[in-house]
Amino acid sequence: MIRVEAKDLLKSLHKMEEVDQPTAQKIYNEHRKNGVEIVKACIDGGVREDAVLYAVAQLLGLEPVQLSGLVLPKALIDKVPANVANSYRIIPVRMEDKTLVIATADPDNLAALDDLKFMLGVAQVRPALTSESSINEALAQYYAQAANEEKQKQIQAIVDSLGDEEASSGHGGQETFSIDINQFAGIDTSDAAAAAESAPVRKLLNLILLTGVKAQASDIHFEPFEDAFRVRNRIDGVLYEMLPVPKTLAPALVARIKVMSHLDISERRMPQDGKIPVRIGDREVDLRVSSLPTMFGESVVIRILDRSVVNLDIEKIGFPDDMLTHFKEVIEAPNGIVVVTGPTGSGKTTTLYAALSAVNEDSVKIITTEDPVEYEINGLIQVPVDEEAGRSFAMCLRAILRQDPDILLIGEVRDQETAKIAIEASLTGHLVFTTLHTNDAPTAITRLLDMGLEPFLLAATLETIVAQRLVRTICLKCKAPYQPSEEELLSLSIKARDVANQRFYYGKGCEVCKNTGYKGRTAIFEMLDINDVVRELVLSRASATQIRIAAQRAGMRTLRDAGIQKIYAGLTTIEEVIRETLATED
Repeated sequence: MIRVEAKDLLKSLHKMEEVDQPTAQKIYNEHRKNGVEIVKACIDGGVREDAVLYAVAQLLGLEPVQLSGLVLPKALIDKVPANVANSYRIIPVRMEDKTLVIATADPDNLAALDDLKFMLGVAQVRPALTSESSINEALAQYYAQAANEEKQKQIQAIVDSLGDEEASSGHGGQETFSIDINQFAGIDTSDAAAAAESAPVRKLLNLILLTGVKAQASDIHFEPFEDAFRVRNRIDGVLYEMLPVPKTLAPALVARIKVMSHLDISERRMPQDGKIPVRIGDREVDLRVSSLPTMFGESVVIRILDRSVVNLDIEKIGFPDDMLTHFKEVIEAPNGIVVVTGPTGSGKTTTLYAALSAVNEDSVKIITTEDPVEYEINGLIQVPVDEEAGRSFAMCLRAILRQDPDILLIGEVRDQETAKIAIEASLTGHLVFTTLHTNDAPTAITRLLDMGLEPFLLAATLETIVAQRLVRTICLKCKAPYQPSEEELLSLSIKARDVANQRFYYGKGCEVCKNTGYKGRTAIFEMLDINDVVRELVLSRASATQIRIAAQRAGMRTLRDAGIQKIYAGLTTIEEVIRETLATED
């Protein structure tokens, strides 16, 4: 994007006799009132593009260049690889001694110029100004074939890895994924709704969705920026960029997502939420869609809820044996409150679903109230919360208690009213599962007290609080032993002499783990048992620190301790445990 003062540019064009005063005023109004970039406003207003280019170059102190009249030798073109030219949107114009002159439509991108010096091995890179249309034409002329071949290879590699499976949206028939990148070039993106229905856009979105599902991503992010449109997958808690998507396709892709999720494609000023049912092979996958207006378009995040990749076996979610035995005893109790706490994305819902699955029998009635219901489980009555319709957690809970349940799941205790109903349910003979957002287990108690709950009621009903995190596990394909430094060990408060015979592992990086060294995640847990000592501390409104000290004396392992045990077992790394448990150990 070229940044020049609108009045300066119009004054220069007026001196050049390219615009008269009324036209200049009209262009200025279009720029100011409708937010149209001034260079575009000039060209749209009928000013010759080469004249605008010359005037802008004069104002910026740059050399103007018209690429359409140049014949660039192959030796010069080869100095800039196709992926670099297309990524930075530049064209080499000539060499002057050790200085490479490049044509660009964005001379403000100084970081790109610095990068190019090192990437291309030249002493200096000097920008010359050209138009966006000239850049597009030159890239198509000199680099299109190489870029298309590279993109086609990337797409084909993904398609090949998918096998013969196809995805269909539940709103139409199945679609295949033999995608030719050239199909996108002819799409008219001025009408997003029409472009959303075009076959190439449909196939591209289906490819993105299918790739995310196959990679076991938890979310797919569609992110608009001023000069780019980024698509990223969150895999094992970390975001990875997918194939580059042209920014011009952003409105069409977002409109297509809205069509599939039954959202209003004409509403671009307010956030919206929707849902897309997708069939992958022989299984159903739910996609939860959230759109958010931003400065440069709508940001969309799709949460992938794939029941087939979520293990709801309580034996396999990561509990160590002794903790698992105790947790099973807790969830089989006739009444009480079990709290699972941790930040968003720490696996709380999975742990609760695993617990409910373990006690889900024909003789037991289980009702959940969630916002939203993430996974449908046979045998459970699941009630979605809808605040807009007046169906709050508290309202749902009151109705649920009249349904004669044995076990309740409250998706989250958000306020005093919900917490009080949970306590009443426990006191009247129900087992209640719920979640909180706190850093560790002891802090959950102080959070509940801060909500205004009476200490004696809390002490009488709380059974166990479980805090958890998810840490990435080392890729089995490239797992290798190594000797950590003394500094690494000290970061976990471990002395080298205490682990003299202990083996440590890391992932070297391979194709299976995309060179990250990690594949999959496991949970680490901190379980606070509400014994008599802790109950006395609750009654006296003791601090979280006091409760933590008493719990550790009684044998509670902290999240950091649980992480160290996973390191010793060869499942994860020191780096991961530090990253996930630092906040609870300060």
